[in-house]
Amino acid sequence: MNNNIKNSVHLLGNVGKDVVLTSFENGNKKASAIIATNEFYNNKNGEKIKKTVWHKIIAWGKTAENLASYLNKGAEVSIHGKLSNRSYTDVNGNIKYITEIVVTDFFKLSKKQASQPEAVPF
Repeated sequence: MNNNIKNSVHLLGNVGKDVVLTSFENGNKKASAIIATNEFYNNKNGEKIKKTVWHKIIAWGKTAENLASYLNKGAEVSIHGKLSNRSYTDVNGNIKYITEIVVTDFFKLSKKQASQPEAVPF
């Protein structure tokens, strides 16, 4: 089995806030953003319910630069990457866990514009 598909994530959603690009002293760059995905289902009363899930995404290097250049709040995007887990200890000594998606590829999706009405002969 290909190792690249063992830890693979593909999401289609909307950017929740503008991408933050951070530059480091060594010249590397990191982009951070959040993506919202929506799920719809009917509850026991038959009402349509929308559930929004937020996903933290990061990218490095040229991918980070491109994310910051092409995506802004509200943009619809398809991302591909892998899950990454890390932890840190906060100021109170509590261990905090973070799950992120490290983006390797992305595609900004454009919405179709409403079609122009056809000319109707008199």
